[in-house]
Order: sequence, then C-alpha cells, then structure tokens
Amino acid sequence: MSLHDDAVAVLTAWTAPTAGEESLRAEFLDHLAAHEDAMLRECVPGHLTATTAVLSHDGARVLLTLHPKAGMWLPMGGHCEPSDTTLAGVALREAEEESGIADLEPLPGPLALDRHRVWCHPPHSWHLDVEYAAVAPEGAEAVISEESLDLRWFPVEEIPELSDEATRRLAARGRAALAERVAAGRGTAG
Repeated sequence: MSLHDDAVAVLTAWTAPTAGEESLRAEFLDHLAAHEDAMLRECVPGHLTATTAVLSHDGARVLLTLHPKAGMWLPMGGHCEPSDTTLAGVALREAEEESGIADLEPLPGPLALDRHRVWCHPPHSWHLDVEYAAVAPEGAEAVISEESLDLRWFPVEEIPELSDEATRRLAARGRAALAERVAAGRGTAG
C-alpha cells in the first residue's frame, strides 16, 4: 500500500469529532482524489502533512517547538518523504527527529485535522495536517534540532499564548487518549 493509499484509508475510516473536522476530512479526501502527489511538498496548492503532540509519560505536559518560520510554539510535525509508508509513521518520524526523543509510544489516532496556510509555494500554500499524539518515556530529555529555535515542556493547561487553538486542542485530545488507554488497563501514566 502506498502512502497515498494509506492516507485515503485512514481518513475514510476516521470519525471526525466535530462538524468542522468532518468538513476538513471531506476536503482532504477530495484533495487526495484530485492529486496523485497530494502527499508530497511539491503538490500545489497544498499537501498532506503529519503532526504529533509529544506528551510526558503522565500526560501532564506537552513538548512544543518554537517554530522558526511561524514564530509560534507548535507540536512536532512536517512533510511526508517518498520513503514513508503511513501517515502515523510520518507523524512518529517527525516527532522523534524534532524532539530528539527515541522510543516515543504512539497513541491511536488520528486525533484531529487542521488546515493552515504555509509558504511552501510562494506566495502561500496549504498544509492539510493529520494530527496524532505520542507519549515520551519517563525522564525523557528533549534535544533541540536544526528545525527549532527552542524546545520546551508546557503543562497541557498552560500552553503559551504564542501558540494556536489547534495546538491546544491536540494536546488536550492526546492527554484524553492517554487517560483512556490507562483506564482500559493498556498502559500506565505515572
């Protein structure tokens, strides 16, 4: 199965939690149907990307990067590469590369969708972002990559103003997914 096929399968099976995200889900699927290269950054007017909210082992904090182009605190994420085979794999790869943390444990997802303007193709294009969450091992230490100005842990309830609602939503949904997993006895948080 190709990455394109995986994206279609993931988005077709996903139940959007809000009417706005259901509209985005339909838009993403239409984009995939119209663009064979929808998974690659070369696709104009936009392309699918993957993001991960990296949570602390107990779900209390989220690791955010100070993004050099956006000038905001955002979760880890980015473009698909030709060697990628799944959206979840893209999300995890980007999170590990940008956080410097190995052995992140992915939570079931996606958890959210977001569409935002970027500058991949001047004057602008769109990222059709499929969003996930993962849990860092206890005591994990983040390492700033070349793709970040800074990297910090923030309490999920105290994400800085210099961020956005999509980041707050994803962190909260990630924490809820971790709590659900713990309550079902499929892991521990603490």
